[in-house]
Amino acid sequence: MHERRPAPAPTSFPDAASLRVGIVHARWNTECIDALVKGAISSLEKAGVKSENIVIESVPGSFELPIATSRLIAASQIQASSNANDLMGSLIEATTGNAGTTGSDAKASKQSLDAVISIGVLIKGSTMHFEYISDSCCHGLMRVGLDTGVPVILGVLTALTEEQALERSGLGQSSKKHNHGEDWGTAAVEMATKTKTWASGKLGA
Repeated sequence: MHERRPAPAPTSFPDAASLRVGIVHARWNTECIDALVKGAISSLEKAGVKSENIVIESVPGSFELPIATSRLIAASQIQASSNANDLMGSLIEATTGNAGTTGSDAKASKQSLDAVISIGVLIKGSTMHFEYISDSCCHGLMRVGLDTGVPVILGVLTALTEEQALERSGLGQSSKKHNHGEDWGTAAVEMATKTKTWASGKLGA
């Protein structure tokens, strides 16, 4: 009898080169944000995502991340749809002997985003602002992922102190420091790949 065990984490992503991934980041706590975004980009590229297929946008703060993530996904879908229409027009022109689009133009076409990493850094202060923003942001990002069907990676640090935020951004003096942006990049590739596989009706053994 075959023993069922927890599914292991993937060790490689053969289809990563075909993925398009978005990063939306807040601009508060810039030192940590910059490190986290760089960590995410490094991890995406290491997994095989092409640099030109990483789309990066910024917003004022973490509260704006859910709407920005939602609209970025929608914009990429509009872009993909528009590009598909342009390509169809080119094919029709080619069959009638009046091609107006070169092969290089077609190569520059853009697909809709396969995943988005939403990055923010919240540090607790002396008021309830931290709790309100953290709760609203996290629930909002979850809703975007469920509503769109596009994986949204929660890249929001909710730190009690500045030292905790630095440590989780791979900065500071702590021996436990680790850049969580690297984890988010890997998670984006894994979830994008699995979501596309599940959408085709394929399941793991």
